[in-house]
Amino acid sequence: MSDIEKGGLSATTPQQALGNNGVLPASYGQAVRPSRIGNPGALGLFSFASTTFMLSLFNLQTRGINAPNVVVGMAIFCGGLAQLLAGMWEFPRGNVFGGTAFTSYGAFWMSYATILIPASGIGAAYDGNEGELASAIGIYLVAWTMVTFFLLVAALRKNWGFISLFAFLTVTFALLAAAEFAGSLRLVTSRSMQVIAKSDKMSSSSTQKAGGVFGTITAFIAYYVGLSELLASEDMAVVRLPLGVFPKRVD
Repeated sequence: MSDIEKGGLSATTPQQALGNNGVLPASYGQAVRPSRIGNPGALGLFSFASTTFMLSLFNLQTRGINAPNVVVGMAIFCGGLAQLLAGMWEFPRGNVFGGTAFTSYGAFWMSYATILIPASGIGAAYDGNEGELASAIGIYLVAWTMVTFFLLVAALRKNWGFISLFAFLTVTFALLAAAEFAGSLRLVTSRSMQVIAKSDKMSSSSTQKAGGVFGTITAFIAYYVGLSELLASEDMAVVRLPLGVFPKRVD
């Protein structure tokens, strides 16, 4: 989400803008200013990928894991704080897309971690009404499905790496939201409804695992894009990884 996707924007210095008459043009305020900030794209992508990879394996119930709480530390500091910083560093580089995406998902991971922290009291507020909690989390995930889809639309003219990343992430959020809504139907009190309740539970579990599969694929795509940006930032990189960048349109 940086130099590769911006197509190599050139900076304008004050001396270049002044020219010979010593007067700044009206358009200078909109010019891309020079920045000495390094490319934070790899940091943000690796942080996102690692946290997503862990949570996706938990959703797949790898090695019998059912509780995702071990991801809390990663969600706060790696997926959350590191991405938030990456987003803040993207804005002064003139990259609105990267800054918006990294900052948004940094906030997502921090907010998700807050839900899982017992001291936050969020889970305790739904004690005795787990179905309502599942529906609330489902709505939460629907909101992030929409945000991710909007970012997918913005990425359509950048490169295939970002298109694939946001497409798979959109499906991941949608599947996890569907799993939460299906889980809200599990609590059936009537004994005559036990067969339906069991069916709903199996449907919810399979949908959650499908979300875990798509999330894992998303994580590996993010790793690839992050490594591509990291290698592109190095003058003596041993290899370059293509992202399928679209040629810049000439108006």
